Amino acid sequence: MKFAKVVFWAASAFGVLVLTPLYFMFDLAGRLDPPPITHPQFYYGFVGVALVWQFVYFTIGTDPVRFRPMVILSVLAKGSYVGALLVLYLQDRISPVQAATGLPDALLMVLFVAAFWKTR
Repeated sequence: MKFAKVVFWAASAFGVLVLTPLYFMFDLAGRLDPPPITHPQFYYGFVGVALVWQFVYFTIGTDPVRFRPMVILSVLAKGSYVGALLVLYLQDRISPVQAATGLPDALLMVLFVAAFWKTR
């Protein structure tokens, strides 16, 4: 159970640190990776939902056995992003550098699966 706690607390802390600055980087995202974002509601909506999931990870980390069913949803959450990047890359719609942004999420997905099995 300690492994699962550490995994989910670390995932939550990492996510909050990475996602929170995105609220202040809307214009920069368009300049670094043109064209500029034309639908801010999707951008801020994504950041908000992703940030909420960090608090779900924190909650799971408080009692992984109790919240074990949520671990499955956490794996799916990470897998949805990693899977989307993989498909986009295979369709030549994103570059290898853009696809590589999913590596931390892929690692966390694997760790979430390991945490799931260790909390039987």
